[in-house]
Amino acid sequence: MITFDDVVKVYPGGSTAVDHLSLELPTGKMTVFVGPSGCGKTTSLRMINRMIEPTAGRILIDGKDVAGQDEALLRRGIGYVIQHAGLFPHRTVLDNVATVPLLLGKNRKEARAAALDLLDRVGLAPEFASRYPAQLSGGQQQRVGVARALAADPPVMLMDEPFSAVDPVVREGLHREFLRLQKDLGKTIAMVTHDIDEAIKLGDVVVILRQGGKLAQVGTPQELLDHPADEFVAEFVGRDRGLRSLSFDTAAALPVKPLPDDLVLDDAGRPEGWRTADGVRSTAGTFLTSDSLRLVTDLAIMSPVGIAVRVDAEGKADGVVPHHDLVDHLAARRGQK
Repeated sequence: MITFDDVVKVYPGGSTAVDHLSLELPTGKMTVFVGPSGCGKTTSLRMINRMIEPTAGRILIDGKDVAGQDEALLRRGIGYVIQHAGLFPHRTVLDNVATVPLLLGKNRKEARAAALDLLDRVGLAPEFASRYPAQLSGGQQQRVGVARALAADPPVMLMDEPFSAVDPVVREGLHREFLRLQKDLGKTIAMVTHDIDEAIKLGDVVVILRQGGKLAQVGTPQELLDHPADEFVAEFVGRDRGLRSLSFDTAAALPVKPLPDDLVLDDAGRPEGWRTADGVRSTAGTFLTSDSLRLVTDLAIMSPVGIAVRVDAEGKADGVVPHHDLVDHLAARRGQK
């Protein structure tokens, strides 16, 4: 657990970056700091590994004040991922990842073997090991950066806007990969982002800071969306927070109707489109019972006939949800909260 105990940071000249911040980041969970520019989120992150020293207050990791620990030893036990990965340009991918194991006393063979295993964990094939950072795409570099941060198997990881420098499609893939990794590894992670959608998607806990480094609200993504503490939080999470909250419920409980005659299927029963007066038009996609209500809502809106199509694991259509049934289900869901 990481604890902020009445932490203050005032920079020379009197600018307050963090103003009496007290909160706990739970063990084995991902806590995401988010807020407007200048709210102190990156300063808060960097005080954890003493890259920045607080003016007052304490930061503790598992009950031990970081101020009393050797800076180099403290940082070796904390993984750190930044924008643009921060890789050594003159070292191969393998040697970039092997840097920390070597510092921790492993011989070169052991360190490289560990590095290869980590590259596989973050979804990079062995042929990338001999390449240099300049030969990688932005998304690949970020994967290497995550692998290097994991190289010492640290219990704590800090991530400073790690996915902001890549395009939206690559970012989506990195999000999926990182959520998979975190499910397996269960690290205690503090992450900074300026993107509320990213915070809601990745965070087990989300910390919203307001200008001047003041804590506005802390809670689960669902709590922030359903019960914003004030107008600032409501504005920050967005007026479409009701739609965003649908990301946390699956389509498993949705009532479905039999397949209608105007749904065109291929020989294997997979949907090809809707038969309309203008010809066969796309379904706009399909959903599984494990998918979110947000996806089903989007499919119903985008469908040419206002109907979302459910499929099984093989892609065979097994039911439909008309938009009016979806609206009734969402209304009932809201009434239960």
